[in-house]
Amino acid sequence: MSVKVESFHKKSLNKVKTISGTKLSIQNAQLLTSSGVPSLDYIVGGGLPVGTITLIEEDKYGHYARLLVKYFLAEGIVCGHSLLVASQDVSPQKLVSELPAPAGDDAPPDAPATDEKMTIAWRYQNLPAVPSSPAAPRFGRHFDLSQTMAPEQLGAADISYWPCDDGRSPSPGGFENPAYRGLLEAVRGRIAAGGFAVSAPGEKPGVLRIAVASLGSPLWGRSPADLQLFLYCLRALLRSAYAVCLLTVPAHLFREPWLAGRCEHLADTVLGLESFAGTERAVHPAFKDYHGLLHLRKLPAVSTLAPPAPDSYDLAFKLRRKRFLVEKLHLPPELQETTEREQDDLATPSGCGGGRGGPFDF
Repeated sequence: MSVKVESFHKKSLNKVKTISGTKLSIQNAQLLTSSGVPSLDYIVGGGLPVGTITLIEEDKYGHYARLLVKYFLAEGIVCGHSLLVASQDVSPQKLVSELPAPAGDDAPPDAPATDEKMTIAWRYQNLPAVPSSPAAPRFGRHFDLSQTMAPEQLGAADISYWPCDDGRSPSPGGFENPAYRGLLEAVRGRIAAGGFAVSAPGEKPGVLRIAVASLGSPLWGRSPADLQLFLYCLRALLRSAYAVCLLTVPAHLFREPWLAGRCEHLADTVLGLESFAGTERAVHPAFKDYHGLLHLRKLPAVSTLAPPAPDSYDLAFKLRRKRFLVEKLHLPPELQETTEREQDDLATPSGCGGGRGGPFDF
């Protein structure tokens, strides 16, 4: 019996057409896009998953949260993504006009020299050496906060704005507040008109970036039920579209203590910003190199059973003249050179009685 030997040829795999400004995660093959801050992308697992909601709990004055929104939008313009900017607190047009310009050299921030051996406290000598900022290949770009993006570049971008909606008629669909209903319809219409839906035929034009500043603030009206319904419907829309949403909420202004937890449950990624402005930590020597703390409330778990595990949950952020950085929180070895350990302050007794006046003193 003759045996026919067939030659095995390497099958050519169909190349996946990648979308500009995105990459596939090596952990779960999820499509990721940058938040505009490379150090933040590294912490949350490589980037923001497309089809998810990233919720940022604002700091007390909302300055740093709004800065992250600008980074998010600036990254989208450089990558050629479409933008939808919405807010009830600030003008969306004014927010876009203040976007930072891409850094000319696009180089990572200066790091302290490590060639010379540093003298550190004994309790830090055996800790693993982990860099404060990631040394892995960057994803995203650096932006210069001292310069704004050119008007010509903003004019060439595909940007949609959602102004304040003061509709007088009752809003259908279970919403009592017309603002939430109007924004949800704007998102749905933008996804359909731009062909960002997964089921839409043809080649995808890119990614739709949705930025909502100060969602649920007092200017939106006191309607906690509508806020939860909006997040629930928005998440359902994004799951079937090439879109990613970043929104900020003033959780410290919520009257209901349970509302912040409900919002965190409905979002995929939750970050909390705690600014040192107006607190004792602003003048504390241990936090002199930082401007606030970054709390990881929730990390995305899309197409996987477990979210990414960061190297450390002790994170802090600082704002330099040109850049916003997220680093590990490192406390100084010693605040003063003459400081001694607490156990050294207690004199070791040398006699059997443990000192004069003891019951066994002889």
